[in-house]
Amino acid sequence: MENETRGKGKEKAKKQVPLRLSATLWNEIAQWAEEDFRSMNGQIEYLLTECVKYRKKHRKKEDE
Repeated sequence: MENETRGKGKEKAKKQVPLRLSATLWNEIAQWAEEDFRSMNGQIEYLLTECVKYRKKHRKKEDE
C-alpha cells in the first residue's frame, strides 16, 4: 500500500508495511524503543535505516 504525504514530494513519502514479529522479538524491540525514547515504529525505522547505512558502507569496501 502506498501512502504519500501531500505536498511533501516523494522523498518524504512513507510506505506502509505489514510486519509480523515473534513475541520475543517484539518485546526486545519494545524495551529498546522505550530506553531510546522512541515509538515502536520509530525504533524499527531507526534500526532498518542503520542496517542500510551499514550495508552500503561495507559494500563499498568490498568493491575496492
